[in-house]
Amino acid sequence: MAFLTNMTRSEGDPKIINSGPSSLSSSDRLARNLGWFSIGLGVIELLAAEKITRALGMRGRENLIRAFGVREITSGFMTLSVEKQAGLASRIAGDALDIATLATAMRPDNRKRDNAALALLMVAGVTLLDVIATGTNTIRHARHTGQRRDYADRSGFPKGVEASRRAARQQIEHLRASSGNESRSA
Repeated sequence: MAFLTNMTRSEGDPKIINSGPSSLSSSDRLARNLGWFSIGLGVIELLAAEKITRALGMRGRENLIRAFGVREITSGFMTLSVEKQAGLASRIAGDALDIATLATAMRPDNRKRDNAALALLMVAGVTLLDVIATGTNTIRHARHTGQRRDYADRSGFPKGVEASRRAARQQIEHLRASSGNESRSA
């Protein structure tokens, strides 16, 4: 990836030798993956509603499946945005609707009841992932109400202020020494 990035950089810009580890936590990555999953599932629900309803024994509910597809895409985009908590919450609400809808396909006269049961099991698994992602993201990104973060002990210098001053003094001494050598040779 560094190779591609370096191709787009201006001539004077420093080149990227190695990219470091991602700043995303595992809970952020889970939320991002669920967002993309939601968008993909939504597109499938929009484009293949007839096949889905036929496989589940739910013919006549194609428009409902398409509406669920729009909901999935919207939830996916929200989950990928800075409002990931709202996106994850909407995913859980959508999972509840999916479960309620799939439960109607579990009637004894539905010959595709086994497919509906499998779909119900898969939605339950995804719901569990949604709940985990919501919980871990809530904990990770929680703001302590009434408490302000205290950064008084931080200087903004990676090795501290004294190390930065020492490095600056060394550079000044080096510049003075090199300019003194130039004036003597002239």
